[in-house]
Amino acid sequence: MLKKVLLITLMMSSYVGFSQQKDQPSQVNLKARTEFQNEKFGMFIHFGLYSELGRGEWVMNNDNIPVNDYAKLKGFFNPIEFNAKDYVSMAKNAGVKYITLVTRHHDGFSMWDTKYSDFNIMNTPFKRDLVKELADECHKQGIKIVFYYSLLDWTRTDYSYWTGRTGKGTGRTEKGNWDDYIRFMKNQLTELLTQYGEVSGIWFDGYWDQMEEEKAGRNEKTYVDWKMPEIYELIHKLQPQCLVGNNHHISPLAGEDFQMFERDIPGENKGGLSFQKTSQLPLETCETLNGSWGFDLKDNKNKTGKELLDLLVNAAGSNANLLMNVGPMPNGKIPEPFIRSFTEIGDWMKVYGESIYGTRGGYMPKQKWGAITQKEGKIYVHILNNNGGKTITLEKFPFKKISSAYLLKDKKSIKYNLKNNILTFDSYPVDNENPDVVIAFEGR
Repeated sequence: MLKKVLLITLMMSSYVGFSQQKDQPSQVNLKARTEFQNEKFGMFIHFGLYSELGRGEWVMNNDNIPVNDYAKLKGFFNPIEFNAKDYVSMAKNAGVKYITLVTRHHDGFSMWDTKYSDFNIMNTPFKRDLVKELADECHKQGIKIVFYYSLLDWTRTDYSYWTGRTGKGTGRTEKGNWDDYIRFMKNQLTELLTQYGEVSGIWFDGYWDQMEEEKAGRNEKTYVDWKMPEIYELIHKLQPQCLVGNNHHISPLAGEDFQMFERDIPGENKGGLSFQKTSQLPLETCETLNGSWGFDLKDNKNKTGKELLDLLVNAAGSNANLLMNVGPMPNGKIPEPFIRSFTEIGDWMKVYGESIYGTRGGYMPKQKWGAITQKEGKIYVHILNNNGGKTITLEKFPFKKISSAYLLKDKKSIKYNLKNNILTFDSYPVDNENPDVVIAFEGR
């Protein structure tokens, strides 16, 4: 009996050790996480059949459009003005380090030449693999490519729509096999990770469809088994450096490499989706330049260059990347207001980029007057809002001695006082010419 117990114990120990080893990220993966944290600025692209209707990416669900009617959009999709070089060049000039492209949204339409669904871009008048064109151009220009992929599907009958929260009005009556749906997703992900060169990340969305609505203390149990461990293992097996993130609005699951916050700076919850705690994984906040992800004809609430700058700085000051979205028009062109905003932020980055790239979040959270970013031997104070001429006081300042303090824009020295770990210095006015006054402190 004792021998049997010992044998079982050894077997269980081996199993636990194996499980922990499986969840342990590889060195190449850890390196990719660090690089991701250093990049700080990405561009999100929401583009698909929904763009044609000009009412955002949720139009199929919001208008209860039946699958057969929605499928008619395939016959009209022909974004002849799409130019991958223009997209990537715009992003690169803005200081963007990676692009996250929606390859398949909740409407189930695949933007690449997939063998596992006829509902794809090759069966439209466009007849071009948009994913390949953009991925190839990213590789050519040295911009990393991340693929957004929806776990949720409003068109397929093997997706468990009868237990989900959305897509109830799209006319489906047949209930297919959930295992078939999991197999379909694995097949598509395998295509994306074997036919499009190096992929820096997979950005999942839709997991939340099979859970309670977002609220504090919600039950995190899902209505279906998403088989996420299997899917994550598949991704890391195909491309070990590929980072996995899941926009499920809960704390990260085992096997995930970064944590995202939708329309929120980590630690805040202004959007009502981010009740989860901030983890130790690399962080990312995603936002829109107006109020929509996909193209919305009537949405003219475009963020100013100053608002975009504030988001970037506050994200970096909170130890997160900013993933800023653009929703191209049906013809494939990016709206002019978005281009202007990215141009403005690019001009700013050329001067102040060192205070963003490669930094980590400030030793104190963002303040009413602005935020702090830092790296080895340097602390950057970003004054984003006028402080009424008041002196700025930083308590528990990390440096015991400051060797240099200056305005980052022109290296002009500033006056300061550091005593008993309390740093004080005069504030500077913020205006259109100086939307973010950056002060650099060097020391140890």
